[in-house]
Parts: sequence; C-alpha cells; structure tokens
Amino acid sequence: MLIIDGKKTATSIRQEIQCQVAVLAQRHGRAPGLAVVLVGDNPASHVYVRNKEAACREVGFVSQVFRLPDDIPQERLETIIGELNNDPAMDGILLQLPLPQGLDSQKCLDLIRPDKDVDGFHPVNMGRLVLGLPCLRSCTPAGIMTLLQRYNIGVAGKKAVIIGRSNIVGKPLGLMLLQENATVSICHSKTKDLGAETRRADLLVAAVGIPRLVTADMVKPGAVVIDVGINRTDVGLVGDCDFDGLRAVASAMTPVPGGVGPMTIAQLLVNTVEAYVRHMAL
Repeated sequence: MLIIDGKKTATSIRQEIQCQVAVLAQRHGRAPGLAVVLVGDNPASHVYVRNKEAACREVGFVSQVFRLPDDIPQERLETIIGELNNDPAMDGILLQLPLPQGLDSQKCLDLIRPDKDVDGFHPVNMGRLVLGLPCLRSCTPAGIMTLLQRYNIGVAGKKAVIIGRSNIVGKPLGLMLLQENATVSICHSKTKDLGAETRRADLLVAAVGIPRLVTADMVKPGAVVIDVGINRTDVGLVGDCDFDGLRAVASAMTPVPGGVGPMTIAQLLVNTVEAYVRHMAL
C-alpha cells in the first residue's frame, strides 16, 4: 500500500512558498500578512494557532495573533474584525473556531471580507465554489486535492464517496471533486447501509470524527483512502479508518497523524499568498 505522506508534501509546499515570498516581498516592499483571531482558552485551538504561527514565521509572513478573552462581547469582536478588514498590511484573516459559547460564529465569519477569508468559509467564497468560479477555497479539502494531484492520483471518471457532510470538509470537497469530473456521493449519519456505499468507491474519504469507523470490509480492493479524522484516544491519535486493517485492501492511504493535517496549514499559507497577490494587483 502506498502511504500518501501529507507531512512530506506540506514541507515541500512550505519551501516553495518561502522562495515565492522572498521574491514577492522584494518586489512589493512587504511580505504577506496574516491575522489570526483566537478567542478563549480552548487547548486544541491554542495548539493549532501555535502551529500556524510557526508556519508563518518559516515562510516569511508577517503574522499577528489577537488573543482575546472568552468573555469578549460580540460587538467588540466584530469591531476587531472590521479593523482587520481595513488594515492594508493584513491580506488574510483567520478566525479560529470554535468560539466560546455565547458568540455568534457565523455572524463573525460573514463579516470577514471575502478577499481576506483565507479559511474559505465566507458564503461568497462558498457560493463561488459552487459556481466553479475562482475563490479562496476551504483549506482541508483544497489540501486533499493537492495531495491527490501531487501523487498523480486522478479522479476523473472515478467514483468518490465522502463520509461526512460538514461545511468545512464534506460539502466543499464534494464540489472540488465534481469539478475534476469525479462522480460523487456524500454519506452521513442517516445513510442506510454505509458499507454498501463505501464499497463502491474508487476514492473513499472519511471525515466524521469516529475512531476507526471504516474497516477493511467496507473498502473496495484497490481503493484510495483519505482519512481526515483526528481522534484522541487512550492509545493516542487515530483516524476514522482502521489503518492497519486497510493495509491489505487499499492501494493508497493517508496516515494519521501525518496525512491530511499538515496539508490544511500548507493550504492556509497558499491561500494567504493568493490573497496577497490579488491585493498587490489592485
């Protein structure tokens, strides 16, 4: 079985961006800027933000992190987002989710300027994705598409099955695969006989957050399996797929950790450079 190494691929992408940023900064007089808004004390969010800060430093971005208390009023949070929208040095704005209880996440996301929405969550960017128009794309599914491309795994004419219908992964990934001429099915908690659906897949993507949900008997021999799940268990981090069990069935698979996760941050950097280049052209 081929191991689809997201960590190695993300390292290559960061090196490419580092070289690109050095040239762009010299040409335009400044490096790309990314603002990260972190509200509250969620431990996982703090880890994610530290990783993003480190990645930004590595590639030469200007990174600002706004660490805000969990009791910040909605109005104040909206004001900060508005100020960042108007800051010409910040090309991208990332609102780290989830927000503490009592804050309206969707309202805050809607306030971020679509051309600075490097997470790809704004309704304008999602709508442009539906229409097949250029946009800032959601990082995790876009990172998956990059992995497939860099490993020369074609999807045109293939049957793709996605387990999970979230706005962050499942739905946008389905649209991206459709644009590459895959035939796409999206499964969820109400799907009857999940195994019957997954056994039809040439490409199977698991993104539900249930440890080892996908077992060998649910996978078509020779299928490519992308495991988006990151589940903390007593034995450490595991994916949504039974990795060891699938070794004898799948032709290629992403590991957990070291698969899709590093590609999400790599795509965030790609999106920030894209936003920066568009701003510099205005």
